[in-house]
Amino acid sequence: MMRIKFLLTAILCSVVGFAQSINDYKAVIIPLKYEFMKTDNQYRLATLSKQNLTKCGFEAFYSNEQLPDGYTDRCQVLYIDVIKDSAFLVTKLIVQFKDCFGQVVFTSEVGKSREKEYEIAYKEALEDAFKGVFALHYKYSGTPVATSRTSAPVKTAVATSAVATVAATQVVAASAPDLKDPNLLYAQPTESGYQLIDKTPKVVMKLFKTSQPNVYIATKDNVQGSLILKQDGQWYFESYQNDKLVSEKIVVKF
Repeated sequence: MMRIKFLLTAILCSVVGFAQSINDYKAVIIPLKYEFMKTDNQYRLATLSKQNLTKCGFEAFYSNEQLPDGYTDRCQVLYIDVIKDSAFLVTKLIVQFKDCFGQVVFTSEVGKSREKEYEIAYKEALEDAFKGVFALHYKYSGTPVATSRTSAPVKTAVATSAVATVAATQVVAASAPDLKDPNLLYAQPTESGYQLIDKTPKVVMKLFKTSQPNVYIATKDNVQGSLILKQDGQWYFESYQNDKLVSEKIVVKF
């Protein structure tokens, strides 16, 4: 039953992704290690992903590469993910594209292989999944994608923790970040909140939701603190270091 639901979700995401026009994205970022892999580029899946993306017409970069000029806005590129679907005696892989907010733009059909040797099986399954990507007949449109995100209405919540009480009693609107700021970080959704990445891309900070929309529990370089949206419309990472409160301005695009 769960597998059927997964496939229905994949089909729905494919339809939605196509409607959003994958042609508006010029390049794709490839992680060196997908979630189900134990080591970087295991079974050469990162290499094979890049080869297939290039054949499709995309510009493709590994996540540890320095991007060339023209890619200052991380929301102008897609992020590929390969998902393994558990199956008995069959290797199944699904190719998925996400935007900078972690929203799914395209999901392929399930690629399959019955080969017993892992490296061959993963290669065959990945290439089978990429058939759906090739079928899109990708061609860059030159039209920039929308990078702003409509904020959902903020519900009033009662502060129930020490962290939450730091938040302002009235809703504060975040100021638009300077996209040319070299310290700009991009927020990618996670199950518990967000992770903030720089242009490398490298994970700089992890955020965890609280009962207040303007306050996150945050960790940066093994230092735990809070990311708070203050009255000036700016985000600040606050933590105690040597028993002193330290406040650092963080430029972030959600």
